[in-house]
Amino acid sequence: MTESAHRQAVASEVAPGDVEERQGNAFRMKLPRQTAPIVPAHNVAGRALVLVIAIMAFLSCLTLGTVTLVRDTAATWQSQISREATIQIKPAEGLDMAAALSTARAVASRFEGVRGARVVDEAATARLLEPWLGSGIDIDELPVPRLVIVTIDETAPPDFTAMRAALAEEVPQAILDDHRTWVDRLIAMARTTVLIGVTALALMLAATVLTVVFATRGAMSGNRHIIEVLHFVGAEASYIAAEFRKHFLFTGLKGAVCGGIAAIAVFVLFGWWSSYNLATPQADQATALFGRFAIGLSGYFGVGLIVMLISALTAATSHLTVVSYLGELETGSTSDGHPV
Repeated sequence: MTESAHRQAVASEVAPGDVEERQGNAFRMKLPRQTAPIVPAHNVAGRALVLVIAIMAFLSCLTLGTVTLVRDTAATWQSQISREATIQIKPAEGLDMAAALSTARAVASRFEGVRGARVVDEAATARLLEPWLGSGIDIDELPVPRLVIVTIDETAPPDFTAMRAALAEEVPQAILDDHRTWVDRLIAMARTTVLIGVTALALMLAATVLTVVFATRGAMSGNRHIIEVLHFVGAEASYIAAEFRKHFLFTGLKGAVCGGIAAIAVFVLFGWWSSYNLATPQADQATALFGRFAIGLSGYFGVGLIVMLISALTAATSHLTVVSYLGELETGSTSDGHPV
């Protein structure tokens, strides 16, 4: 029998279905296998971790923004207070108030570091007292102290001790207030607020790290058999740790971005509310205390830094946790007491 005849005979003995099955098997063998990730991309624990990280990032960014807001507002207060001093002249029997005000202004203007001095006239004094005494008051009929506002050079302030002595000699009823006590209290308050905010921020980041540690441990417990098989068949610890690090990096980044965006939205909303209600008493009080609720470029940069920091901490924490777990596999038992 010839070779061609032999092939035809063999082909006639093979069923058409067998040929199709063999061709399908050959086609499937040529396709690359799709490998599943070591850590499941979507599960209940993963979604819960994203939510927890988002909440922690939101609180961290909110704390940082509030600290930035208080710091900037305190710096504005300090600058406004420290650039002026006040000379107060109390009414007395037989005192010529106009002459006393003119003399006090002249005395203050003699000192180096004084940029200018102006007398607060009766109309301006009445406006200052209007919230308490009402409108239409007569300053001359009331024992109201009069003021001289002294504008000073912040970089080179005058000698306030010598100015007080000169005022006491020429205008005994004059009292100089350089606002140093208020400035010192304001600085102390701002530093205390910043310290409290930084401490709260550190505690939130520590809680985030602990949350990631427990989440990583839980993910490893659910995939214990896979990790052990990979480890014992020769997979390097760096490869296994890199898989966990990559997974938790994206998880932390997703949650941190959501929390950061929510914090920015809160500050934008409060800023809009402050601008919209600018003429109301509530907004005036809030603006006097906190400014316009604008955290500025430094605040937005800080929010971005917090987002990146939380993502990096999440990845680094998961990496160290996995490396520690694999080290326990080498020693023969894990930290939870399970023998390997």
